[in-house]
Amino acid sequence: MYVADSRAGARAASAEGAARPRAGRRRAAVAPTVLALGTVSLITDVSSEMVTAVLPLYLVTGLGLSPLGFGLLDGIYNGFSALVRLVGGHLADRGGGRHKWVAGFGYGLSAACKPLLLLAHSLTPIGLVLAADRTGKGLRTAPRDALISLSSTPATRGRAFGVHRAMDTAGALLGPLVAFLILRATVDGYDAVFTVSFCVAVVGVLVLVLFVPGDTRTKAGARSTRSTEATRSTRPGGTTRSTGEATESESSGPPSSGGNPASGENPAGTTAPPTLRAALSLLATPAVRRITLCALLLGLSTVSDAFVFLLLQRRLGVPDRWFALLPLGTAAAFLLLAVPLGRLADRIGSRRLFLAGHGALLLVYALLLSAWHGTALPYVVLLLHGGFYAATDGVLMAAASESVPEELRSSGLALVQTGQALARFVCSLGFGAAWTAWGDRTALTGSAVLLALGVLVSLALRPAPSEGPA
Repeated sequence: MYVADSRAGARAASAEGAARPRAGRRRAAVAPTVLALGTVSLITDVSSEMVTAVLPLYLVTGLGLSPLGFGLLDGIYNGFSALVRLVGGHLADRGGGRHKWVAGFGYGLSAACKPLLLLAHSLTPIGLVLAADRTGKGLRTAPRDALISLSSTPATRGRAFGVHRAMDTAGALLGPLVAFLILRATVDGYDAVFTVSFCVAVVGVLVLVLFVPGDTRTKAGARSTRSTEATRSTRPGGTTRSTGEATESESSGPPSSGGNPASGENPAGTTAPPTLRAALSLLATPAVRRITLCALLLGLSTVSDAFVFLLLQRRLGVPDRWFALLPLGTAAAFLLLAVPLGRLADRIGSRRLFLAGHGALLLVYALLLSAWHGTALPYVVLLLHGGFYAATDGVLMAAASESVPEELRSSGLALVQTGQALARFVCSLGFGAAWTAWGDRTALTGSAVLLALGVLVSLALRPAPSEGPA
């Protein structure tokens, strides 16, 4: 996984020195591209969470869908995007500047699905609309995260992802509130929610097109490369390293010299368009294989948010009318902690923080299994739950970025995301089946045991000293 526990060492010092701004100039906390993408995600999440907040009630109460039918649609909604993330990452890596446009197509596809919900009134068409919406989500995620990674230096990457996730979560916090206000103010509330959601999503696409640059090679990265070349100008024999090679050496990715197929460079030194085989060959790299394995193992014991909220409701007897506020508690904690924990990841290493985040989730399980029924229980559980996401979501992508070459950045991040998303989908299905067969406490106890084992295995998979950051 993960970035080395200490950022000391020659390569880290070289990268940090290269990224240091000139005297008299103040370095921006994050790149403008990160802020622009954060704005896009904020607006898009307002739109998406408006629909997500009312969809269960709309399907079950408004359309009379059975719980089994709703369970099927929920599986499509939460698991379908995992199947297309690698495709989106591969398409983005096929040519310069495609990251923006593949992400834009994904955002546009999701936006176009919002008004189609007005026309779908049975299981099959609703399932198709939700599958298309999640296809857009899957296509845009890896290219967007690659843009964030490529716009940041290794020393500020955790902070950049933290800022982005904080803005994204602000949208997730506002969306349900906007939907609640629309339902109270209109007669045909569901139709109004879907219509307003579409309009908001279109604004997000316009912000992406107008304000997000298409060039994935940033000025910060160029400055880092030029400084590195100035201090290490030649190799033995008088040959000079290429710009791409110097950059990848500093980010501890697979070396691109010598025609490494995973980097998309042939032996002659020219860069060929990355292939899907080259993307999959990243799994042959120990650092990428390790981080993907850890994300998969821990994802198998990450119970979905809906089950956590249902367990909390059962413990405390929360009335149905207040149930929608539970996700807002997690989102608020995520929003408050994303940036501080992103900075902490830059200081102590992403690997440590990622595992600590799963420790917070383990505490959530323990509290839900305990006999404590105090007034503070929901606040502590939701704070830890939001802290789990703040310590793992963007931090995982920052850690993965250290091990993936720039020309395959989208595909590499998509590999990790796909493994994690599929594992969480399997966990949700298994947890639901265990709850039905043996009860909620037995199901949660089993998940807690698996999570503890997953953390121990991840601790054992620390990078070898010779590999550097991973």
